[in-house]
Amino acid sequence: MVGITPQDYRQDGRSEGAVSPLDGFAFQRYWESRAYELGGGGYQAPGQRVGDFLKQRPSTAFGSVEPSYKPGVLPTDLAAADRPSLPDYALLAIREALPAFDRQIAGFAMADAVLTGVETRTSSPLRINRGKDLQSLNVAGLYPAGEGAGYAGGIMSAGVDGIEVAEAVGIAMLGRKA
Repeated sequence: MVGITPQDYRQDGRSEGAVSPLDGFAFQRYWESRAYELGGGGYQAPGQRVGDFLKQRPSTAFGSVEPSYKPGVLPTDLAAADRPSLPDYALLAIREALPAFDRQIAGFAMADAVLTGVETRTSSPLRINRGKDLQSLNVAGLYPAGEGAGYAGGIMSAGVDGIEVAEAVGIAMLGRKA
């Protein structure tokens, strides 16, 4: 998993200033369309053996690890210069992370393991802004929380955010300041 920021997916070409909340959806749609193309259409996913990905060569077949995704996975080069499956910074981060994780968990970067792409929905592509009291800046009494509101990237962080928001609601109900 590679983190992205609003500056990564802004669509207006500027490098500073506010990003449209809809830019995240356009970014997501673009990379999902790329995955559809790389998978050959028909909703197959593009895939590449980890060993091939790290050596920067296309996969032409899978080895001892068979992908379980249905309707299927098409062997390809996820980082092909003319049609990458992800932005360059994401591909580079994955190339750096796989060997690092393998040093901590033997076999994590097994050469026959399969990278299947792309997963674009690990967290919300937009964020509902909230103030120090955790309420929405635009709608009093609304407490955006967790992954869907853009404040978490997984079940644990969503749970922690939920606890913090619940505490903020309790403080507000008691008429106290945080």
